[in-house]
Amino acid sequence: MARRKRYLTAIMPDGYVKRIGPTADPLTHYWRIVALLENGKSEVFWGHTRSLAEARKLRGAAADGARMRGWKNYAFEIAELVESDD
Repeated sequence: MARRKRYLTAIMPDGYVKRIGPTADPLTHYWRIVALLENGKSEVFWGHTRSLAEARKLRGAAADGARMRGWKNYAFEIAELVESDD
């Protein structure tokens, strides 16, 4: 039996809403890195994971990325994905 496709929504602390789908993947969390570059501009990286633990592991990778790329500062955020009908 095929899994039904669904839409997932994450709401970040700053009010940004990310909608994913349709998908049949068992995704549970959305993560986002907002990096402040040396020139004052910002860059955003994002993705989704199948568990909170998997998302938390990316925090270390974000710190490594900040050192390698020379970011002035960055914010790493995780939000739970909530299923919606449409």
